[in-house]
Amino acid sequence: MFTNDTLKGRVALITGGGSGIGLEIATAYAKLGASLMLIGRNEERVQAAAQAITEAGGIAVARKTDVRNYDEVKATVEATVEKFGSLDILVNNAAGNFVCPTAELSPRGWSTVIDIDLNGTFHGCHAAYPHLRQSKHGGSIISIITMLGVTGWPQAAHAAAAKGGILSLSRTLAVEWGGDGIRVNTISPGPIGDTEGVQRMYIEGGRGELEAKKTALGRFGKKEDIANAAVYLASSLGSYVTGENLIVDGGRWLKYVAA
Repeated sequence: MFTNDTLKGRVALITGGGSGIGLEIATAYAKLGASLMLIGRNEERVQAAAQAITEAGGIAVARKTDVRNYDEVKATVEATVEKFGSLDILVNNAAGNFVCPTAELSPRGWSTVIDIDLNGTFHGCHAAYPHLRQSKHGGSIISIITMLGVTGWPQAAHAAAAKGGILSLSRTLAVEWGGDGIRVNTISPGPIGDTEGVQRMYIEGGRGELEAKKTALGRFGKKEDIANAAVYLASSLGSYVTGENLIVDGGRWLKYVAA
């Protein structure tokens, strides 16, 4: 779909890059010429991901980083620039979530998800800003959210609020940082069938058929669908796109199916 040099010369930092959608984006970026820093709280996982990409011919390193800790995030951003000489792309993919009725949600549970998703995204954007503005390609920030953060997410108010906050933050930064040549966008995936989350929450719970019917296309998406969107937004193909929420959900947000 994309030429092999679509992201040649670019450096990308991907949070939550050790598995799932984050790893799929990383793999796609590497194949298209980008150098990668993969980060996550599980050092063994991100190191294994970086090794796999390297063995496949890509360029990737990894570093254990908790996005809730601003000092760690900043140190990792600095280490990325020291290693590769620049930072051109930031993908905020790290996230936490669990199903819980709001009336039973503890303040600690609420704070934990807000801290990972919303605060973690701010930490990444803030730490990366001075380097992204110096990118010769133009800086690009991409944050992974969900339309459920816009429409509401029963049983996951904490994640809905965090994702809605990321959308607002991203559109704010698109305006504030546009003059610095930094584009700021979000991607809203729908139910992606080859992810652990969908397998655990829907398929194993016997809700797979219903959740597929909730999409206009009547099927689950694939991780590569999200990776392709992330390539477009990070590359010169999307050079005039900023403040956008690219919905890749098979039309789920447009359709309603009663349980």
